[in-house]
Amino acid sequence: MDAMNTKHNRSGSPNPAERQQGVTLIELMVALVIGSFLIIGAVQVYMQSRSAYIVNENIARVQENGEFAFDVIEPDLRMASYWGLLSRPDLVEGRATTADPDPLNINPPVGCGADFVTDLLRPIEGANNTTDWPCVGAGNFMPNSDSFVVRHARITPSAPTAGVIQLETTRLQGQLYSDGAAPGGFVGGGTQTNNLVVNGYYVSPSSDIFPNVPSLRRRSLATVGGAPVIRDEEVVPGVENMQVQFGLDMDGNATVDRYVNPDSPIIDPASGAFDPEVQVMAVRLWLLVRSVEREPGIADNTNYRLADVDLGAFNDDFRRMVKTKTILLRNVRT
Repeated sequence: MDAMNTKHNRSGSPNPAERQQGVTLIELMVALVIGSFLIIGAVQVYMQSRSAYIVNENIARVQENGEFAFDVIEPDLRMASYWGLLSRPDLVEGRATTADPDPLNINPPVGCGADFVTDLLRPIEGANNTTDWPCVGAGNFMPNSDSFVVRHARITPSAPTAGVIQLETTRLQGQLYSDGAAPGGFVGGGTQTNNLVVNGYYVSPSSDIFPNVPSLRRRSLATVGGAPVIRDEEVVPGVENMQVQFGLDMDGNATVDRYVNPDSPIIDPASGAFDPEVQVMAVRLWLLVRSVEREPGIADNTNYRLADVDLGAFNDDFRRMVKTKTILLRNVRT
């Protein structure tokens, strides 16, 4: 009877001392191995997901910078050769001429050249793999990159304002002025006042936000302290090279017949081959956009060639992407 009591308690269940059993060493080792594999797998999945996220983020950032650059440049180019009510810049008094870059004493800022602002006969002009603006020194310009200038009137009319270079137009004539006193005696009906817009785009080796990172910049006509000035401003960091070609209408049928580099003699008034009947109808742009930060381990052996320049392969742990676009100049009159 005593032996049975030592085997079972009063409820008939086994002795608690005999029910408490642990795991063997082999079972513990198997559990540890399985748990380790699960943890390693989870860490690997996390690291792969994180790497994929970083890669996708870098690609998206480069694409975003390229698209933003086009979003700034495209509306500006489309407005080239818009002069308010007037469609012919040769009828605008006060524009730069060969004999006198400032015939009406408008006093435009001359840091980028005497006719940088008021050469309305050239609503768009460029330089091939360089810039000829004195306001951009060699150390501030990315070698082998193009530059171009866009000129037009602001689409929204403005009130005459002293210190702002403005364009007064009718359907038959126009005049530039900057003293805030709208010129009178115009023929051709009512007049309209528009501010003059001038933007020169180029690539710089350094950014204001990220030192030693190239950036797309522009020199813009502005007013500071009641006087016209040329202001330098950054458009977007990460643009490493820009190439430009102009689409020309050679026969006056309002279609592009050929594309040329900005230094083509046929569109250079200083060249003997200049043809004043040729119209720039479109602009083709290439942008080489680079990531702001290095991406170790990236393999990029691409030989980058944009328009007429061969930049070769970089192999420097930066992600790059080429963005290109052709933009029609909708205000050009044949």
